[in-house]
Amino acid sequence: MVDPRDRAPEYGGAERPPATDAHLSADTTASFGEEFVAQVAALENRNTTEEQTAVAALPSGSALLVVRRGPNSGARFLLDADVTTVGRHPSSDIFLDDVTVSRRHAQFVRHGTVFEVKDLGSLNGTYYDGVRIDTALLTDGAEVQVGKFRLTFYASRHDLAHAGASS
Repeated sequence: MVDPRDRAPEYGGAERPPATDAHLSADTTASFGEEFVAQVAALENRNTTEEQTAVAALPSGSALLVVRRGPNSGARFLLDADVTTVGRHPSSDIFLDDVTVSRRHAQFVRHGTVFEVKDLGSLNGTYYDGVRIDTALLTDGAEVQVGKFRLTFYASRHDLAHAGASS
């Protein structure tokens, strides 16, 4: 038998629905994993401690791309070759598996300690800090967009310090 105190006018005299976690406590604590923290940091364009360590460890003549937005947010790609290809083709050095990326979309070209990004005639284009480009010299912290992927470019700290000392 149903206790009349369990009937509530807001439910038309019917029984109240069973209590859920939301009804049990106003004080709830949520904890989030490292992946969530990395995604929030990416949205705020902040580096995680792990990314800061990776950037600090870059040898001269190399750079790092960090995916800020896109299907594999948080992924990191080392640029340490004279030419690094980007695209949806499986043989690309940086394989970005999404229909917004051309099979042979772009390439990063190293000139000593300076890097350049070149669009390879892709359908959706390559963007540098929000502007569609054919080619552009990269600066530390610049955003490169390939399809729906937004990548942040980080130059070697050694090379930045050396460039600052010589200017």
